[in-house]
Amino acid sequence: MIQITTSVAIDERAISESFVRASGPGGQNVNKVSTAVQLRFDPTLSGLPGDVQSRLRSLAGKRFVGEGILLITAQRHRTQERNRQAALDSLIRLIQRAIVPPVPRIATRPTAGAKRRRLETKARRSSVKRTRTAPAHDA
Repeated sequence: MIQITTSVAIDERAISESFVRASGPGGQNVNKVSTAVQLRFDPTLSGLPGDVQSRLRSLAGKRFVGEGILLITAQRHRTQERNRQAALDSLIRLIQRAIVPPVPRIATRPTAGAKRRRLETKARRSSVKRTRTAPAHDA
């Protein structure tokens, strides 16, 4: 089990890793060594609550591929171990963000003063634009 918070942990069987060659600069080494990590996370196997899974899906966006698998790629570092840790840290941060429920929005109404100021501004703007028009010619 991987501990996310004091009350939430995910099952390690929900995570699989594969190593691929990293893209970008790196000389001859980049063509020989597979240091980039593709971490695949299946939220249905992880033991996360349903509401956390749905928030995770919306937070991750395009990183969810295929049949509901979260794909995280890490290739910043030169070693597999550091890239593995970076991918796992990225997953943990994403899950920690998904655990926090959104604060419900409380509908409010504008105050009377705010309404008055808005209408005064509109009237002022209207009069400025009205004075810009060409005077009507009496024929």
